[in-house]
Amino acid sequence: MHTRHRHRRTTTILLAVLALLATTAAAPVSADPGHHLSDLQRQVDAYLAAHPGGLQIGTTEISYAGGTFVVTLAPPAGTLAGPDCPTGWFCFYDGVNYTYPRGKLSSCGWQDLAWWGWQNRTESVHYAMSSGTVWFISHGGSNHSGDLALFDIDTSRRARPDVSPHRNIADHVYRFC
Repeated sequence: MHTRHRHRRTTTILLAVLALLATTAAAPVSADPGHHLSDLQRQVDAYLAAHPGGLQIGTTEISYAGGTFVVTLAPPAGTLAGPDCPTGWFCFYDGVNYTYPRGKLSSCGWQDLAWWGWQNRTESVHYAMSSGTVWFISHGGSNHSGDLALFDIDTSRRARPDVSPHRNIADHVYRFC
């Protein structure tokens, strides 16, 4: 009889552990692809609300001015950290060491980063073009009379993982083609 009581108690404990495991397994997890996609869509919606005029062109990408400027809010799944600007673009990241969000341009000449809500938010850059140079500029004075060239990137120095001491200062870019 003593053995039967011990067996019943062991069975009860085992059933309790199994019930606990089943409850834990049924709990929602953030690794669920649908949950992740809805988080990304909320990020896209929030960015578009803060910076109107764009068009969502992918799960994490927004295009402005017919594709002149593209912001990517999160890297594709499985992307390794590092400079990842697509060929034919120059990119600027909202964090050191190429942390997203990422903006990208390819046009020649002067461009105001404020057009797309990207002023004062560049911390690392990558140049994936075959020629030319891009200067990142801080606006100063009326009519740009006091503009200050902060740093550049080009085919000889393609990547800058940290633009310090000029983080979050660039308002404009000028690409010499």
